[in-house]
Amino acid sequence: MADINYIKTPHILISRVDAIGDVVLTLPVAAYIKQLFPNAMVSFLGRTYTQPVINTISSIDSFINYDELKKLSEAQQIEYLQKQNVDAIIHVLPNKHIARIARQSGIKLRIGTTNRVFHWYTCNRLVKLSRKKSDLHEAQLNLVLLKPLGLKYVPSLIEIISNNNFHSKIELTPALSSVLVNDKFNLIIHPKSHGSGMEWGLDNFAELIHLLSPEKFNIIVTGSENEKALLANWLKTLPSTVQDMTGKMSLSELIAFISKTGGLIASGTGPLHLAALTGINTLGLFPSLRPIHPGRWAPVGKKASYIESGTNNLETITPFMVSEKVKTWI
Repeated sequence: MADINYIKTPHILISRVDAIGDVVLTLPVAAYIKQLFPNAMVSFLGRTYTQPVINTISSIDSFINYDELKKLSEAQQIEYLQKQNVDAIIHVLPNKHIARIARQSGIKLRIGTTNRVFHWYTCNRLVKLSRKKSDLHEAQLNLVLLKPLGLKYVPSLIEIISNNNFHSKIELTPALSSVLVNDKFNLIIHPKSHGSGMEWGLDNFAELIHLLSPEKFNIIVTGSENEKALLANWLKTLPSTVQDMTGKMSLSELIAFISKTGGLIASGTGPLHLAALTGINTLGLFPSLRPIHPGRWAPVGKKASYIESGTNNLETITPFMVSEKVKTWI
């Protein structure tokens, strides 16, 4: 069986080529690899649009762009991976193409889960892991894949948070800095979710905004370029004190901007997990519906929290409940 313990400075590749929130909850894998192999070089195979997220973690040494890799012929893809001298790959997100070229490139240790048939012939260390049936959080489930590398137990969420080594390398532009107000609590509301979480509804967010004093709160609405159009008419109905920042920031700028604010409210979506990562007050709104319940997808951070509906929708979560929680942040 393949073993990398004898290698003085092993190169270990984490593969997760999906969305922002999923990537954020995979980042702790890098910190725990460094604990197991202090001299290791850790690389992350991800997508172009998630690179700014990956770049915020000091325990990740390099980024491999899957979108660029796919543009090469298969022979060139294999040659590229061979030149990286990767000793082990961890398939956090099963991907048949990546699993195949990792095997063909001769990576010594290839870790995958037992519940993908293609892992049985592309990986040489299989981990029994059923995400749907597990009571573990997504961040913990990802760490289960480190057992073949010597991880003895699955850390608690408190332990995972304590190993967070987030660092934003982007300085805010004067224009973005001017949106923040020094004598008020800067609160981001991110109402949409790109379909990744159950949405609370614009009427609820509007009522919440009216419950928060403009004398105390500088409310900033964020969203992607696509969400800007969806929110345009709703934004016109809000108080003039609310600042519209939808579609106005790159992901790198959004991460830096979030880190300078006081708090963020959202459903289970990427910016929620980014806010938790940066260490600001974070409130997630979740149904009790598996597999999107907070037991699996709650934000993980020093000041992260959530409200769970107790039902399969978000109707029992009221604007008053959310406003009372947010007021405790001041």
